[in-house]
Amino acid sequence: MATRVLLLTQWFDPEPVPKGLAFARELARQGFEVEVVTGFPNYPGGQVYPGYRIKWLQREVMDGVQVTRVPLYPSHDRSALKRVLNYLSFAASSLVYGLFMARRPDVIYAYHPPLTVGITAALLRLLRRIPVVYDIQDMWPDTLRVTGMLTNTRILGMVETVCRWVYRRVDQIVVLSPGFKRLLVERGVPAAKVEVIYNWADEAALAASGSEVASLPGGAGFRLMFAGNMGKAQALDSVLEAAGLLQERGVRARIYLLGGGLDAPRLRARAEELGLTNIHFLPPVPMSEVGRYLLASDALLVHLRKDPLFEITIPSKTQAYMAMGRPLLLAVAGDAARLGQEAGAGLVVDPEDPQALAAAVEAMAAKSRADLERMGEQGRSFYQEHLALAVGAAKFAALFRQVAKQ
Repeated sequence: MATRVLLLTQWFDPEPVPKGLAFARELARQGFEVEVVTGFPNYPGGQVYPGYRIKWLQREVMDGVQVTRVPLYPSHDRSALKRVLNYLSFAASSLVYGLFMARRPDVIYAYHPPLTVGITAALLRLLRRIPVVYDIQDMWPDTLRVTGMLTNTRILGMVETVCRWVYRRVDQIVVLSPGFKRLLVERGVPAAKVEVIYNWADEAALAASGSEVASLPGGAGFRLMFAGNMGKAQALDSVLEAAGLLQERGVRARIYLLGGGLDAPRLRARAEELGLTNIHFLPPVPMSEVGRYLLASDALLVHLRKDPLFEITIPSKTQAYMAMGRPLLLAVAGDAARLGQEAGAGLVVDPEDPQALAAAVEAMAAKSRADLERMGEQGRSFYQEHLALAVGAAKFAALFRQVAKQ
C-alpha cells in the first residue's frame, strides 16, 4: 500500500513557491499518495488570484495531485496585524480540517514559514498521533530580526520560545544548509533529528523558455546578471559602487538587475545620481521567462548582505543559476560560497565589498569563452548530481517512509 503524505503549506501553486506542485507531483511519481492542504492563492500581492474566491473548502486536482484549499485572511501587507491575521487564519482553518475532515495520512510534511504552520502540525501530531517532518526554509526569529519585520525584543523572544516548542514536538526537521543545522544543534535540537536537503530550482519554469535567448539593452561587452528580489538582504548598493569602479576603469562590462522589490526604485534613482551607464534595470518577468534572460548573460550574480544569518543561507537563485549552466559570481560568505566552490561553478568574493566585486567582474570579463563555458557546465553537472528535484524528492521520500514506520 502506498504511503500517504499530507503536504501542509500555506502557499502553493499557482503562487510562486519553491516546494509546490512540482514537489507534490514528483512524490506521486515516486509512489506516494499525496494530499496538499493549502490556502487560497494570494501571495505575493495579498489579493486572491482570478478564478478563485474564498470559501470554507475547495477541492481540486492539479496534475493528478489532490489539493484541498481552506480559508484564510488574504494579505501580504506591511501591516504586522494583517500579516499575523493571514498566518493565524490559515493555521486555524487547516487545524480544523486536519483534525476533523482529512483522511488520516501516514506522515505530515509541514513547510515553514510561517511558524504558525508548525504550530498546526505539532498539534495534529499531538492530537492525532501522526508523525511530522518539518521543513525550515527561514530561520525564525533570526530572519524577522535581520529584515526588520520584527524589532520588539519581547515579541522576538516569544517567537523563539514557540519555535523551540515546535522543534521538540515534530519527529524530523529538514533544513536547506549545513549552517541551519549547526544553528539548531547549538539551540538544543539533537543532531540526529536534523537532516540537510538542499533546495532545487524551478526546473519546469526555467525549461519553459527552451533555448530562446532574451535581447538585452546596451552595447557589446561582458554581461553580468542579477535576477530576483531587490531588498535590504541583497545589499545591492555595493553592486552600484562596483559598477562605478568598472566604469572609471573603462572595463567593457555591463550589469543587469532583473526584478523588483522594495529597494528597486531607490537603487534606480541612485544609479542615475552616480551617472552609471553600465548598469541596466529590467522589470520583473514571469518565472517562465527568466531562463531567457539568464541564458543571455555571460555570468550570474548572487549577492547578499554581510550578516551571520546569511552565512548559513543559500539563496534559491544559486540553484537556478547552476541549472542554467552559466558561471556564478558569488558575493556571499559561508554555505552558499562553499557550495559554489565545491561545484567549481565560478568565483567567490566577500559580500558588500565593491572593490573585490569589481575586480572579480574584470577577471571574469578577461576569461575566454571556453573557460566561462567550462565553469557553467561544472555548475550544471553539480546541480544535476546533487541538487535536482528528483534527487531532493528522493531524499524526502526516504525520510517520509522512515518516519512513517516509527
